[in-house]
Order: sequence, then C-alpha cells, then structure tokens
Amino acid sequence: MTGARILFLSHTHVFGAFRVGSHHYARELARLGAEVVHLSTPISLAHRVTGRVPPGVAATVPRDAHRDADGVTHLVPRTLLPRPWGSFRVARALTRAGIEARFDAILIDQPLLWDDTVRDLSDTLVYRPTDLYPDGLKRSLQERILASADAVVATSGAVLQGLGHLTLPSLVIENGVDLGAFTDTTTDAETRPVVCVYVGALDARFDWQQVRTWATAHPDVPFVIAGPQPAPPASLPQNVELVGPVPYAELPRLLHGARAGLLPLSDDPSNESRSPMKLYEYLAAGLAVVSRETPGIRTDTEAGIHTYDSPETADAALVAALRHPSPNVAGRRAAENHSWAAKAGELATFLAGLAD
Repeated sequence: MTGARILFLSHTHVFGAFRVGSHHYARELARLGAEVVHLSTPISLAHRVTGRVPPGVAATVPRDAHRDADGVTHLVPRTLLPRPWGSFRVARALTRAGIEARFDAILIDQPLLWDDTVRDLSDTLVYRPTDLYPDGLKRSLQERILASADAVVATSGAVLQGLGHLTLPSLVIENGVDLGAFTDTTTDAETRPVVCVYVGALDARFDWQQVRTWATAHPDVPFVIAGPQPAPPASLPQNVELVGPVPYAELPRLLHGARAGLLPLSDDPSNESRSPMKLYEYLAAGLAVVSRETPGIRTDTEAGIHTYDSPETADAALVAALRHPSPNVAGRRAAENHSWAAKAGELATFLAGLAD
C-alpha cells in the first residue's frame, strides 16, 4: 500500500466515544504506507439547532482537516442541511480542505455520503456495508452505490446476503480488535472481580429488560453500563451503574476491572447482521462473554463465549460466563486471530487485486 491514496467515506467520525471499522482500517492502512483520508458524515446546522448534535459535542470536532498521530487525515464537514439534502458534495469538501480529490481507492460505508462526484474521484470504488437497509432513503442510495461500485466488502454474511444477487467481486471481512490496546498479560495471574460490563450504543439494539433481569437475579454482582445518553425505559436495580460514554483510550482499564463482557442484544432485526467489535475487544481484554445468539455469535465454551437464545436461557449463560476461568486466556488467544492489522492486510490484498 506504500504511496497509495485511500479515501474512506464513513458514517462516524473519530472524535467521539465510538471507534468503528473505518477508523481501524484507516489507521492500519496508513501504517502500511498508504496516504489515508477519512471523511465522515457532515455535522449540519439543523442537527445542532435541534440538539441532535449537542453543542459540546460539536465543539470537540475540528472544523478543518486534522492529521492524527497515525498519519490519517480526518475531515468532518459542516453543512446547513443534513445529508443527503443541500448542496454538499464530497469533491468540493475535499478541495476546500486543501485535499487533492483523486484517490487510488474509495471505500464508502455511509450511503448518505453518496453524490454524483464520488465516482469520478477514483477508478476503484468499494461499497463497505455495515448494516442492513431494507427500505427507505438509505436503501435507495445503496442501490445507486451498487450500480456504480467495482466491488463490495461486507462486515457479515447476513449484510452481504441482504444486498441481493451481486455480479460484483465481493468479500466478507468481519470486524476485529486492536490487540495492542486491549491485551494486558501483566494481570493474567490476578483473578478478575465479579463484575459484568457493557460498552457500546444504548439504542433499540440494546436489551434493557435483559440487563434488569440479570441484575435482579444477581443482586451482589455489579453491572456497569457504559454508553452515551443512557435512557433505560424504567428504573433499574441498585447494582446497575450507568457511567455514560467512556473515551476509547480508557476502555481497556474499564474492561480489565471486570470478569464478564455483556452483549445483551435485543430482538431488533439489525442485530442478526451485526459483527460487534466488542466481542473481540472483550476477549482480548481477558473477559468471558455472554451474548444473545446471532448468526455471527455462537457459543464457544473453550473461548469463554456463552450465548442464549431466549430469556429462559439467559441466566444460565451469564452464570457460565462468571464461572469461566479468569482472566480468559483462551479467549484472548481466540481474539488474536481477529486483529485489525490482519484484516487490513486482507483488505489491502483485495484492493490490489481490483486494481490489476
């Protein structure tokens, strides 16, 4: 990848609480010698006025192009109207930021960033879907992207299948883990405290009722829930602590103080196609995992992954995770097969093949 210019058009910027796949790919491709630009969904005046983007959050996001310590250039444009409305165009935003608007490859995972200038910015356009869009605006934009794309790299088999019949070259690369950030072998001899932790979004994909049931059944076990704007639908037991968003750099310390990582996925259809990064981050940090079973998350008792398929089996899965040897050394070994460095290498090889 040395000397290659790569553009990511992504749904999430790097200056918030979340790290998504495009952030990790951008970092790893930059380490392989590529010049990487990461442009994410614009922050609109409409979103700021209505409070969908709080003023304090917007203030932390640079207005100009920002080059990070890994050499990735991040750009979060400002617009009057949300995408895809208004006059925003990717090519214009790059030029205004002083970034040459020509790339060896473009990877787009945010359908809302599609416009008629994107195709002309590179000879290689890859759609990298991370979710299912069965209908609505994102579905129609996705169809336009697929009509112009040269290839598809999906985050799960279910996401790829949801695109329908494809004649384009396609590949599934599931989400991975930054092993260097989460692994801590210095504490392997120390049994972790009996604490359960969840880190991530607290939206419709999160099952508050399951957390409440677990906490009620195990009043002596602390349950730590970390995520932005926690809004439980009803009161929670006293052993559930809502700590709000935790900066990515502080997540390893939080996880190293727990024994089990939670993935209480709701019955929202989108969970069937997800490739949760937290699965391998939990394992790399030495936690056992308890999760609702999905096509991408199955029980692996040796690795410390315990799943349930109904409320009736959820408690047994939690108990099994808490009884798993701690720290979960076998789980850490399993996570080593899912490093972002390896996945970026696979992606780089795929991109090189498209260019041949």
